[in-house]
This record gives sequence, C-alpha cells and structure tokens, in this order.
Amino acid sequence: MPELPEVETTRRGLAPLTEGRVIQAIKLRKRDLRWPIPEAIKRAEGQRVVAMERRAKWLIWRLEAGYMLWHLGMSGSFRGWTDPPSPAAHDHVDVQVQDGHLIRYTDPRRFGALLWADDKPLEHPRLAHLGPEPFDPRFNGDYLWKLSRGRRGPIKNFIMDGQVVVGVGNIYACEALFSTGIHPRRAAGRVGRERYQTLAQAIVEILSRAIEVGGTSLRDFTVGDGTPGYFGQSLQVYGREGKPCPGCEQPLRREVIGQRSTFFCVRCQR
Repeated sequence: MPELPEVETTRRGLAPLTEGRVIQAIKLRKRDLRWPIPEAIKRAEGQRVVAMERRAKWLIWRLEAGYMLWHLGMSGSFRGWTDPPSPAAHDHVDVQVQDGHLIRYTDPRRFGALLWADDKPLEHPRLAHLGPEPFDPRFNGDYLWKLSRGRRGPIKNFIMDGQVVVGVGNIYACEALFSTGIHPRRAAGRVGRERYQTLAQAIVEILSRAIEVGGTSLRDFTVGDGTPGYFGQSLQVYGREGKPCPGCEQPLRREVIGQRSTFFCVRCQR
C-alpha cells in the first residue's frame, strides 16, 4: 500500500506536470472506485491547477474553483504521458492537461478514491478527522505521551492511528519502533515521556529519509515517472522474518498485530 512517503513522492512527480496548467478533459472509465465518483468532478474541466497539495495520504488538486481529492488506496498510481499507450484494464481515469501531457490513474484493486470539494477541502468528511502531520510542529513526544495516557492497546496500533498522527503506515511503524527499541505489543499507555520523544524523532527522520529516496519499493507501487522507490534497501526489520537482527543477530520475528504483519526483535525491543 502506498504510504505517506510514496504519496508525497507522487505529489512531487505530478506537480511539474499539472501546476499552472489547464485541465482540458477528464475521462472516467469507471463511475466508482472505493466510492462513487461524483458528477462534480467534471467541473475541473477548463480550470487551471493552482497547486498540487497533500494531506495525509490524500492528494489535493487545488483548482481555481474547487478541489479534486484523490486517494491511492491499496494499489493506485499515476503516470504522465505525452504519447500514451492504449488504456489497459485497470486504467480508470485520464486527465488531459493543456501542454499535451495525459495524467493516467491506474488502480488494479479499485480501492482508491476520487472525490470533490467546493471549498475547505480539509473539512471534507474524509479528511476532517485526521491527526497532525508528522512534520507539523505540534507533533512531538509530549503530544504522543499525553494522548497515550490510559491506552492499553499496542503502541504500534497507536502510532498507526490516523487520528493520532497521519502517515505512519505499517512499514514505517515497524522501522520506527525497532530504531527506538520499543516492542510493538507494549501498551501505548506504558511508554514513558522520554521514549515518546525518541519515537517521535525517529518517525520524522525515517519518513524524511523515505521521502528523499522516493518511498519504499513495493510490488504495486511506482512513482510518477514509473520507477520504483528505493527506501526498501534501507529497511532494518520489515519483511526480514528469520533474518539476523542488525543489532544483536537474533532472528527477527513476524507476528500479526492489528491485522498487519509486524516485524521486530524480541531481544532489542522491550
């Protein structure tokens, strides 16, 4: 699944192809993805893209009047073409811009979303409940510590909760917890303030590094130019079940926590 670094990489890839350009036409080959695509999407035709923005894992196409809200879901991706091939079975939306580029949205699992907001996109029902961005000054160890008090659920689930902080998906949660020596099953309310300070810093650093190299290379994900991300080469624990821990050489373990595969070291993480 594309996570925050992958979506930010996509935003950066789309921005030079769309910002300042007029959308000439939008072709919908499906009337719905995860949810029905609203008829209002056609209002984007003839409008200039003012900015390509991101909130959590949503891409926000800021237009002269209105906003297209796009989520990549489990397997969505964009490609920009000047000479596009014929659409394939999973190519669901084409956006033609004035300079000849065609932006094509592909989604084999159709779990993405394309929605519309007339104004105030951050107040849209799908975005209004979201927590702060990891790069927001409000996000720090004190914030996590205060919010975690009394919580008995696993800390991994806590930091992956989009109402707590956005963008800490499964891969990056595993990596951040390993780098700070916190066991993913430890109750969120039993982690001290100092460890939360370290964890918040690790989350920001790991996500920042992943963004710089274009995200994590996954089977279903490609960035705007069609090339895979390469942060996968830097993963310490994720996907490495049975491999030696980088810290102690104990075989890494995989367990399912919150319905997601979780990779960790039983010796280094407490």
